[in-house]
Amino acid sequence: MRGHPLLLFRLFRQAAGWKLGLGLLTAGITALAGAALLGLSGWFITATGIAGLSAGTALVFDVFRPGAGVRALALLRTGARYGERLATHDATLSVIAGLRVRLFQALARPGLGRALVQRPGRLLFRISGDLDTLDTLYLRLLIPACVLAVLALVSMVALALLMGWAGLLPGLFLLLVGLVMLVLGGRGGLVAGGKRAAALEALRLRLLDLVAGRVEWRLAGRQEQAAYLALLAEGRLRRADDRLNRLESGLTLWQGLAATALLSGGVILCAELVERQLFGGPAVALFLLILLGLMEPLGPLRRGAVELGRSLRAARRVGDALSQPVPQQAVSPGTRDVILSAIRFRHDSASAPLFDGFSLSIPAGQHVAVIGDSGAGKSSLVALLTGEARPDTGSIAVPPWALLGQDAALFQDSVRANLLLADPDADDTRLWAVLEQAGLERVVREMPGGLDAALGEGGTGLSSGQRRRLALARFLLQDKPLWLLDEVTEGIDLSVAATILTKIKASAAGRTILLVTHLRREAALADRIIRLSHGRVVMDLTRGDPAFDVALSTLRPD
Repeated sequence: MRGHPLLLFRLFRQAAGWKLGLGLLTAGITALAGAALLGLSGWFITATGIAGLSAGTALVFDVFRPGAGVRALALLRTGARYGERLATHDATLSVIAGLRVRLFQALARPGLGRALVQRPGRLLFRISGDLDTLDTLYLRLLIPACVLAVLALVSMVALALLMGWAGLLPGLFLLLVGLVMLVLGGRGGLVAGGKRAAALEALRLRLLDLVAGRVEWRLAGRQEQAAYLALLAEGRLRRADDRLNRLESGLTLWQGLAATALLSGGVILCAELVERQLFGGPAVALFLLILLGLMEPLGPLRRGAVELGRSLRAARRVGDALSQPVPQQAVSPGTRDVILSAIRFRHDSASAPLFDGFSLSIPAGQHVAVIGDSGAGKSSLVALLTGEARPDTGSIAVPPWALLGQDAALFQDSVRANLLLADPDADDTRLWAVLEQAGLERVVREMPGGLDAALGEGGTGLSSGQRRRLALARFLLQDKPLWLLDEVTEGIDLSVAATILTKIKASAAGRTILLVTHLRREAALADRIIRLSHGRVVMDLTRGDPAFDVALSTLRPD
């Protein structure tokens, strides 16, 4: 994890800046005001009680100034506590929000699509679980540790001025207790916290597999096995939680013993000072209650120490991702042509390269259909153009592109929000225009709320054809010079398919189109057909060539 703490600290500072310092300042003021309030209140009550034993003393005892001090400290502590909650949580949320964007950018590298399909829960756990764990570093570790250090140093200075070198002992003892708590919690929680994080991730994945594939599991007769795997992960999580709970119980015992030792030492010291007539009853109450106030940060520090191992594990994984250079988008803004030169590309699981010396040139404005049998390299070609895959050797020049596939990736949000993913700055006029282009304007206008109509998960609330049209509207909103179409009308009604293809054709003027297909209706949009076989171009035909129509006739009809 070398370099990761400094990287995370720099990102924390960039995301929150002065908010982090403000949170520490308000937390320190809160703790100091609390300890002072507790001590002054104890002194005031004790002194008032002693003064009340004698009528003469009671008449001359000044209750106004200490009473005003108690009220002032109470108001200061209340206001500082409120400010601390606002500042620390605002800083934490700012940090997590900023890191989440950076982490998503770092994870959005070649192969992300395949990783999402294969293990969606793992990436989700990185973006959500690991980042949410990092709030412990600030709220439950940095703040309590700094506050404890401030309280210890202030008490050492104040008590040393009051009683000499003996006044240094309580502060030094507090620092020792906090250090031992961090060491014990960190060492004990590192293994257990790592096991808990791994078990929680496994449980989420098992439950996701069990719920999402419940039909397939039942058809295969393996539903009980899937449930058993989930129960095994839950058992590992429970054992890790038990170990962490035992660790926290041990630290709680250590905190209690330390508090008892601190107060016992304070009582012994006060007894010595009282015997020397340096302390009176009110001063004893003041001293002992301040000692109680000094131990306030130990509670949150204990919980942070237990979670230190899990936090370090999350910081290591987040740091590993963030320390990698952010991959650049696979575009060449200075070109309008699509050019692949001497491409060599091999899938991770393949023994031989799919493309070896592959070259292809598509002039700007040309409409090209790429056909071929399964495994010929059609999808790999699109992956190379979009940057989802990176070639081993060779060069790719591609203008800004937009991709439309057969899956309508819609989210549980409004129609407007789903469209604005393509262009966050688009106004309502532009949104209605692309909906009209996609043949969905009337449908959306009739929905309650119009553009603000809510959709369910995956676009629930729209028919399958309407979901495809909404995806088409979002695609048209991008207005890119290169359109990549991957079997966009596969598996839908002929009428909906005809509408989508007509809208694409009407909006395609001046744009380059590369469509991957095995359907005749889609390839008919092209003025050039390229057939791939085992990563090689075996046919390259343009409209007007007699073989062009023959190639169309070999594709699957409507």
